[in-house]
Amino acid sequence: MGLKGFVEGGIASIIAGASTHPLDLIKVRMQLQGESNPALVQPYRPTVAALNTPNGYVSLHIAPPPRVGLVSIGTQIVKSEGATALFSDTAAKLPIMKKIVAGLVAGSVGAAVGNPADVAMVRMQADGRLPIEQRRSYKSVVDAIGQMSKQEGIASLWRGSALTVNRAMIVTASQLSTYDQVKEMILEKGVMSDGIGTHVTASFAAGFVASVASNPIDVIKTRVMNMKLEAGGVAPYSGALDCAMKTVRTEGVMALYKGFIPTISRQGPFTVVLFVTLEQVRKLFKDL
Repeated sequence: MGLKGFVEGGIASIIAGASTHPLDLIKVRMQLQGESNPALVQPYRPTVAALNTPNGYVSLHIAPPPRVGLVSIGTQIVKSEGATALFSDTAAKLPIMKKIVAGLVAGSVGAAVGNPADVAMVRMQADGRLPIEQRRSYKSVVDAIGQMSKQEGIASLWRGSALTVNRAMIVTASQLSTYDQVKEMILEKGVMSDGIGTHVTASFAAGFVASVASNPIDVIKTRVMNMKLEAGGVAPYSGALDCAMKTVRTEGVMALYKGFIPTISRQGPFTVVLFVTLEQVRKLFKDL
């Protein structure tokens, strides 16, 4: 396979990623719902001097807007930021454990290399939910990476990298192993021939398994990558475990599955486009 395999996988991943990016944006916005937001806290000076506060102010916590779903968030994004804002990854038979290990290795390497771009993407996707004065307003991925490096240091580009790697390992391992296993089962039992129908069915199964397995890590990853560090301030989360504990404590265990509908809505089509495209590209490159 060699270079040909990389080219085939690259083409399939680019097409799949571009076609499902709007759902990824909506997923990020939903995963950040319920998180404490400085914009929702306003200073208020009481008229009664007896309130002994250090600066004479107390904080009024404005109730956050009600949580909304996939379609509502998508509509809001288009209305407030424009439609373009929605766009701001046949094998030889292997034992199931070898498929899982191969997916773990491939996912971890890819995630480690791509983490800076992932951080930039999460921040750019989350920017539109903030008041204008609090937005980072990155012009592009390159600009985002440049600003993060200058303002927060090079290390900030790998913030949440452990989560990114863990998520990618889980997604890739579950996705690849499920796809191959379901495809092999369909062909061995003669349910369908090796064609589009088999590829789509196996892809949907792979996308569902990957979504269920990775969503909790994805929620924590999104929040850690998006947190804003003020000069001299204290970070909202000290790390992934702290973020997970605070999220569960304040919002409940099911908060780890926030954004699951757009996740499965994206992961399903993404996986289908990815594997169907990959199968077709393999056919084109078969004799090269």
